[in-house]
Amino acid sequence: MGIFSDLRAARRENRELGQGVWRRAHDRFERGLDRFHQVLEGIESDELYNALVEVANDLADLREPVRAVCVRGQRLRPSEGTDIPAGADVAHRALSRAANDVAQAAQAAAMARLELEGGAGVPAGADGSALGAAVREEPAVINVRRRAEAVHEGVRQATAAARRL
Repeated sequence: MGIFSDLRAARRENRELGQGVWRRAHDRFERGLDRFHQVLEGIESDELYNALVEVANDLADLREPVRAVCVRGQRLRPSEGTDIPAGADVAHRALSRAANDVAQAAQAAAMARLELEGGAGVPAGADGSALGAAVREEPAVINVRRRAEAVHEGVRQATAAARRL
């Protein structure tokens, strides 16, 4: 039964997103989110994990708006190749920028993990506790949040542009 449901889901994806630029924009955004969540998997510090999982959940909430833009784009300005349909350049550019920003947020999260955990375990605070609650105010974590804000802005722009398709 799992095979048939997977095939139906794949056909639905192809019907709704096509095989062109809208599908690629959607898939690029999804890959960025997957990468962000992969970075979270090995974090040892509860404080760092909690700070970054908030951002990850916030970004995951953008899945539906991104999908909606792509489905609307495919419905109104269909694409089955690599050429961006006429009149869809603003929406597609905003989606591409948002997907790139998700990838940059994932990279910033990886760098925050490297910086704050150092690869040799979790550094202990003066009282022996792992990274105090101030981890949210660490420049590396602030950078991740700033990248996530750029993703939100890109999705807002793509949504607004999709309304004008």
